[in-house]
Amino acid sequence: MAKPNKKGPTKTVDIFCAKCRTQLFKYRKGGKGALIKCFKERISVDFTETPCTCPKCQTVFAREMLIRGTPALKMIGGKVSC
Repeated sequence: MAKPNKKGPTKTVDIFCAKCRTQLFKYRKGGKGALIKCFKERISVDFTETPCTCPKCQTVFAREMLIRGTPALKMIGGKVSC
C-alpha cells in the first residue's frame, strides 16, 4: 500500500479528550469522516506530556502502531472528539 502524503492536507482540526474536554493536539486531517487514526507526521501541535494519555484526566485515548509503515496513533472509539 502507498504511504500517506508527507505534505498532507491544509485543514487543521483540534482534537479534544471526550471525558474532560482538554485539548490534546492540532491535527492536519484529510477527508470528512470520523477520526480513526492520526499519523504522527501530521500532528502540528502536541499538548500531551505522555503519548496517548490525556494530561488532565490520565485517560488513555489511543494506541501507538505502524500503519502502512508510518508511525501513527490508532484512536480508541469514543475517547476523543474534534
